[in-house]
Amino acid sequence: MKPEIVVIIVLASFILLYDVIRPLIIASIVGKMIYTKHLVRKNPDDWGRDRCSAPDNYEQMIMWQTGLKWGEENKAYCEPVSIVSDGLKLYGEFYNFFQKRTVIIIPGRTESLQYSYYFARPYHELGFNILVIDKRAHGWSEGKYEDGGEHSYVDIIGWIKLLHDKYGCNDISLHAICIGSSTALFAYVSDECPDYVTHMVADGMFRTFKETFVNHMKVERRPIFPYANFAMMYAKHYAKCDLVRNGPIYQIDKVKKPFLFLYSKTDKFSTPKQAEALFKKCGTDKKELVWFDHGAHSHLLITDPIKYKYALAEFYEKYK
Repeated sequence: MKPEIVVIIVLASFILLYDVIRPLIIASIVGKMIYTKHLVRKNPDDWGRDRCSAPDNYEQMIMWQTGLKWGEENKAYCEPVSIVSDGLKLYGEFYNFFQKRTVIIIPGRTESLQYSYYFARPYHELGFNILVIDKRAHGWSEGKYEDGGEHSYVDIIGWIKLLHDKYGCNDISLHAICIGSSTALFAYVSDECPDYVTHMVADGMFRTFKETFVNHMKVERRPIFPYANFAMMYAKHYAKCDLVRNGPIYQIDKVKKPFLFLYSKTDKFSTPKQAEALFKKCGTDKKELVWFDHGAHSHLLITDPIKYKYALAEFYEKYK
């Protein structure tokens, strides 16, 4: 083969390779930026206390302000608590109303325990003690990564044991919102979960984090492929979690205790299709699915507080 032809082939190969590799490199960089922005705590002020996560959202601000009011009204019953889990110092607040039943409220991504105050009121009215927590990497708690519960579920087990061992709580429920539902579910089906954990409520649970994350990107009209794929790849590398193949849909069949699903028919992130799949696959016959005709993701309580409170009351009464 003539040298000129060899040179042409080499140059053509280089150009072709460059055209293929360059977009992948750019996509990888953008994917890492997306991952870091949404799933990594970069400094202690990220995902902290004392701020509403969405101040421009009217409903979110009302929830935030109403929750703070509940916390202020009940501060006499509040005891700061902490545990060490997986080498991390975690913080919470226990509202001890000296009731027989206790609930742990597990908030969603970027939310601290103060966000959970809003969900505490209906449980207070139902006669529960209440533990609100800063998940790892949120609020005052240590940590860097959001892992969807794959590893951080052990934190919930730690909080459960604190309630039992220190306060004598023998009837503990989990109430979780969005990605908090994933974390709570991992704990609920774990072999480490004690028998005295009796109920779980999931508000807006997704099938996998990647699916709901992609739905967010669609709503915000951002390009998805391959950026979301790279973001999930970085989660697997840094946080050692599989947000594609180890979400709630892969755990829900292990449920053996009472379970309540709460969903909006207009939720664009954890969609009705996801809800139906999770409910169908849920492993217990003590399960309920309550639909709300309207409501943004995680905003069911503010959309229809009467129905929300009734759904909780009916669930706990039916499976007491």
